[in-house]
Amino acid sequence: MSFFGKREETPAPPRTSYTPPPPAPEYKPAPVPEIRKEPAPMATSPFRPTEADPRGTATVGKAVRIVGAITTKEDLYVDGDVEGTIESPENKVTIGPNGRVQASIKARDVVIIGQVQGDVEAIAKVDIRNGAKLSGNIRTERISIEDGAEFKGSIDIVKNAPKVAGAAAVPPVQVSNPNPKLPGVEPVISVPAAATPAPKR
Repeated sequence: MSFFGKREETPAPPRTSYTPPPPAPEYKPAPVPEIRKEPAPMATSPFRPTEADPRGTATVGKAVRIVGAITTKEDLYVDGDVEGTIESPENKVTIGPNGRVQASIKARDVVIIGQVQGDVEAIAKVDIRNGAKLSGNIRTERISIEDGAEFKGSIDIVKNAPKVAGAAAVPPVQVSNPNPKLPGVEPVISVPAAATPAPKR
């Protein structure tokens, strides 16, 4: 309070005008490119089953049991039960570790890892691996039996001589001794007329 009885008034702070901030730009998501799904091309030609690959392998799984004859023109892998016959003359037959076969087997090559009861005929080779069991006769050109394999039967090794086309069959040569009681008498070898070469003129 002043001496003259007047109240001193404090000056009010200057009023400043409030300017609101500019509005934020509206968010617009970027356009998503449209993905066009083209229909899968359809075949216009009639369906034809694909031919079996000659190098493919047919498989008999370990949960499969077959009773009867199996004939195939491709390699065969047997890991299940087969009772009957198995033939694949131009390919390989493999009896897997779970295979239990009671059948005769005829193939180009035979590989046995499981159990086989029956005769085995292989044109090229029979391979009996460690842990395999074979009870039967074997007829083949070559054979391999690893340590630890069980085999009961006979083995007949056959040499498959290559056939020459157009070769005429020559009858066997006969050997005889006209008088076997006389020592020192040479045996007479008679050659059939068909195998006798023509004399040179």
